[in-house]
Amino acid sequence: MNIVILGAGRVGESVAEILASEANDITVVDTDPARLSLLQDRFDLRGVAGNGVQPSVLRDAGLADADLFIACAQLDETNLVACKLARQLFTVPTTIARLRSPEFSEGTALTAGPEGFGVDRVICPEESVMRTIWQLIKYPEALQVLELAQGLLSLVAVRAVAGGPLVRHRLEDIPRLAPQADMRVVAIYRQDKPVADVCGNTCIEPGDEVFVLSRTGQLRAVLGALRERDRPVRRVMIAGGGRVGLRLARQLRGEVQVKIVEVSRSRCDYLATQLPGDVLILNGDSTDEELMGDENVQDMDLFLALTSDDEDNIMACLLAKRMGARHVLALINRRAYADLVQGTTIDIALSPAQAVIGELLAHVRWGNVEAVHSLRHGTAEVLEAVVSGDQATSRLVGRRIEQIPLPAGAQIGAIVRGLPPRGEAEPATPRGRRGMLALRERRAAGADLGGAQVLIAHHDTLVQAGDHLIVFLPNKKQVREVQRLFQVSALFI
Repeated sequence: MNIVILGAGRVGESVAEILASEANDITVVDTDPARLSLLQDRFDLRGVAGNGVQPSVLRDAGLADADLFIACAQLDETNLVACKLARQLFTVPTTIARLRSPEFSEGTALTAGPEGFGVDRVICPEESVMRTIWQLIKYPEALQVLELAQGLLSLVAVRAVAGGPLVRHRLEDIPRLAPQADMRVVAIYRQDKPVADVCGNTCIEPGDEVFVLSRTGQLRAVLGALRERDRPVRRVMIAGGGRVGLRLARQLRGEVQVKIVEVSRSRCDYLATQLPGDVLILNGDSTDEELMGDENVQDMDLFLALTSDDEDNIMACLLAKRMGARHVLALINRRAYADLVQGTTIDIALSPAQAVIGELLAHVRWGNVEAVHSLRHGTAEVLEAVVSGDQATSRLVGRRIEQIPLPAGAQIGAIVRGLPPRGEAEPATPRGRRGMLALRERRAAGADLGGAQVLIAHHDTLVQAGDHLIVFLPNKKQVREVQRLFQVSALFI
């Protein structure tokens, strides 16, 4: 696929790295020649120096031949104008824009309409980070929670601990030991390495990072089978009052007690005008041990380091954890840092770019791919794809799971049958976060989705046309092989 990316910042760099590693033709446009030169030395891509809102620069970047245009420059205005040019002057089939402002919503006449800016998909790393953190507040035992099949299914990553009903038992004992939790273990990572050939005889050991697929409504039972139930998150401390910290504090107000520690006095003054009085705003350094002690960091259920400095976030989390904070999360942009600290004293290392990369990959994956989620900092993936064709034209229709030639380590974890197209069965729901959460709760219970049926995959489960298959891939290099399974022959009409 021929892809042009506008912006070589942190998000643009991460997107370029992921897409360039998958044999796509990548061109990056940025005003900084030195940064482009650095990217060209690291990755197999082409750099074009210039202003991305000038048609001549976009023409030099080969936008006329592009299949996908991704605008992720720093300013919303730049991304909107660039998408408008890409659509009107160069007729690019698909455009994606990074937009921070909530006023530019996806699918509105302002963004996607014929008189709008020609944006097909809106991504916002800050919003994706906020959604990720909200799931971790809702399920504090989890390391990661990803929704699939319009919210009916969830993939959860959890660290197994001694004393869990399933720990030190074989996977084939799950129905007997946890009958209340219908689930499928799709991967186990032990000492940061994948366990080969996960099957019924595989045992779950303390410290294992276990990836489990289950119905969203059964997540608490699944987590309880692998570790003791954690107490709810009631107190949260946020280090850093930037865009991410402010957005999160707005969403959490009324749900939990929130404290924000911000080093800039002027930013503290601004936060005070944007947040209600029950959010405590502190002017200080989150790596100051005396300040953290005075503000009772040891009583925090969750400590979030969300500044723009990776090193500060790591040090703040290490300090908070040593002083007694129950869970700590560090926002880390550099992939090398995230790989280094994940699973250590720092419970969760979260990358803004990785939080949105799945939204982009769904447009890059060919075939009937509905959703993609990047796992373990881009090394693994989970795909949701729709089965097409019939027994004569498809490699999947009418086959049992055990008959499907999956690459080594890949697993079909679940099947969703009878799921209506996205958007057709949306119920009337109040706007805002509470309305969104209410809709997700109804989806988790299976309501409003046309009677869709969730099947946890077993070796003898038959695949039918129209099924949504959830496939776990331990190595993203296996993506093309799996995508070929969803192709139909030329005889299919």
